[in-house]
Amino acid sequence: MDDTPNPTSCLLVIGNEVLSGRTQDVNIKFLATRLGEIGMPLREVRIIPDVPETIIGTVNEVRARFDHVFTTGGIGPTHDDITSECVATALGVPWVKHQEAWARLERHYRPGEFNPARQRMATMPEGAVLIDNPISIAPGYSIGNVHVMAGVPRIMQAMFEALAPRLPGGKPVIARAVHAAGLPEGRIAEELGAIQARFPTVDIGSYPYYRASGNGVAIVAKGTDPALAAAAIDSVTELMARLGATPVEGEPPV
Repeated sequence: MDDTPNPTSCLLVIGNEVLSGRTQDVNIKFLATRLGEIGMPLREVRIIPDVPETIIGTVNEVRARFDHVFTTGGIGPTHDDITSECVATALGVPWVKHQEAWARLERHYRPGEFNPARQRMATMPEGAVLIDNPISIAPGYSIGNVHVMAGVPRIMQAMFEALAPRLPGGKPVIARAVHAAGLPEGRIAEELGAIQARFPTVDIGSYPYYRASGNGVAIVAKGTDPALAAAAIDSVTELMARLGATPVEGEPPV
């Protein structure tokens, strides 16, 4: 049995628009799900502003703590798109014209439209390896263990799918769930803790829900061993039934 631990990952969401509430980030859910599927669980997410010192310091902190770091946002053509310059500074390399990215964008735009602002999207840390962008051409890139992607969800998702085959994943994270209407979280809490103790390698989470049709609690077990995740949920199912509830496999309906 392969006991090699899965590589870990961190996501940096970069952009004042997210912190101000103007833009609702939807990239976290996508990346958390996909990284779990390829066996690189997302261990931390940070949302940080377009401030050079913050970006540089945070990139350096998290790239030393996690096996892989993903960033979203700040690689467009405007003055506040400063992620690439900051990543270059963090890694101690020049921010330079990337020949292949430059050629792709030059071919994409009509003559005279590849202006200095757009040229910023082809300027990257020296040594960057491109992440293809099939939606709007301008690529993301990887350098070291840092993977820099767009903030626009559709583009980011396409970039990630282009990047995924070259990421060193591990055992997929499997999730099993059960829910019960009318069961307060407080009634299940103590014995749920005992179940968690019996399955230390499974992450067991308790999520109360509130619906017009009634309240209840959902329990989710996640881990890289499908048999253990299933056994943990079986134990929770038995507990719910013993407490007089009717357990239903899966997440509760929205």
